[in-house]
Amino acid sequence: MIIPTHASRGLASGLLLAAIWCVSMPAASIAADPPEAQRPADPPVGDNMLGSLGQWASDLLGREPAALSWRHARFTDLEAWRRQARAKVEELLLIPDMPWKPEAKVERQFEHDGLHVEELSWQLPYGPRTRAVFMKPAGSRGRLPGVLALHDHGGISRWGVSKITQLGPDDTETAEHQKTYYGGRAWANELARRGYAVLVHDTIGFASRNPGVFEEKFEKSLLCAGTLWAGLVLYDDQRALDYLCSRPDVDAERIGCGGLSGGGLRTVFLGGMDPRIKAAFPVGWMTTWRDVMLYKCYTHTWMLYVPGLSRQLDYPEILGLRVPQAVFVLNDEEDPLFTPAEMREADRILREVYAKAGAADKYRCTFYPGPHKFDRVMQDDAFAWLDGLLKSP
Repeated sequence: MIIPTHASRGLASGLLLAAIWCVSMPAASIAADPPEAQRPADPPVGDNMLGSLGQWASDLLGREPAALSWRHARFTDLEAWRRQARAKVEELLLIPDMPWKPEAKVERQFEHDGLHVEELSWQLPYGPRTRAVFMKPAGSRGRLPGVLALHDHGGISRWGVSKITQLGPDDTETAEHQKTYYGGRAWANELARRGYAVLVHDTIGFASRNPGVFEEKFEKSLLCAGTLWAGLVLYDDQRALDYLCSRPDVDAERIGCGGLSGGGLRTVFLGGMDPRIKAAFPVGWMTTWRDVMLYKCYTHTWMLYVPGLSRQLDYPEILGLRVPQAVFVLNDEEDPLFTPAEMREADRILREVYAKAGAADKYRCTFYPGPHKFDRVMQDDAFAWLDGLLKSP
C-alpha cells in the first residue's frame, strides 16, 4: 500500500499509535510449550519508528510465537485450533452484526473484448451503494470457477474497481496506474478471458464506497463507534463473496481471491477467515508485525491495524488460518513497503505453519525482482497456479 500523497502529519502520528496498539501486551505469557526451534538473536533495533522506545517495544513483542500461533506444540487438533483462532480474530475485528441477502441490481450489461460484462450495484446495511463489475467469457455455458479480484489501495480513494478493470476503449482514467503496477494490463479482464467468472467491487473507503473523508479521520471516528475499518473491509469483501457464490453461472466450490498491495492485505484477511476461498494469492503484502511496528508503519494504510491482534497471531499467521487450503504468496524483492529480512521471516513462518499441518505442498512463495507491483510475469504465474487448482481436469 502506497501512502497517499495528501497524507498529513496527523496520519503519520496516528499510524504510530496504531503500531503501538499492535504490541500493547507481551506475547510471552504462553510458556507451557517446550522450546521452539532457535533462531539467531536479533541485533539492536537501531533507527526505527518508535525512536527511544523501539528496543522496549521490540522486547515487548518478542520473537516467540504469539498466543494462538499454530506453531505452538500444544496445538495438535487443526480444526479446534482454527475455530479458536478465527473466533478471536473475528472478536478483535469488531464487525457489527449486519445480516445481508446477496441481491444485486444489473445496471448495464454488454460485451467487450470477448467478455460478457455486467455493471452491478448493491446496498449494504451502511454507506452508499456498492459498485461492482462481473465478467466472464462471452458465450460461456455452465458454471465457471470464480475469482474475487481485490483492488489495491494505492493512495487513491476515488478509484476502486477501475484500478484493475478496463470496460471499453474510452475507459482510460486508470491507464497510468495499470501501467505502473500491473504491466499495463487490466488483470481482472485477463483472468476472465482465461475462463473465470470474475467479480470486482469497490470496498469500503474507495470510489462508490468512499465516505468522503481522509482515512485517518475515518478510522478514528470508526474507533469511537466501536468498530474498525479493517473489520468493515472484511465485511464488504465477504458480502461480495456471498454474491459471487450465489450466481448460477459460478461454481461456489471453486472460488479464489487475490490482489496487489491493499488487495493483498484484503486477501490475507479474507483468505484466512473464509473457508469458501479455495485458492488465495496475496501480492505485495507479506511481512511481520515487527516490520510494521519498527520500520514501516508510515507506509501503510489504516486498513491494516487491529488492536491486540499481534498478541494472538503474527501477520502471516492470519493467512495461515486457512491451512491446508492453497496459498501462493508473491513478493517483490525491492519492495520499499517492507524490509527484505521480515518478508523472508514471514515466508519462514508460513512454511512452518503449513509443514506442521502436513500441507507443505499447498504453500508456495516466490520473490520476484523489482519494486512494488503485480506485473505480467507475476500475473501469468498466479493465473497458471489458479488453473491447476480451480479448473476441472
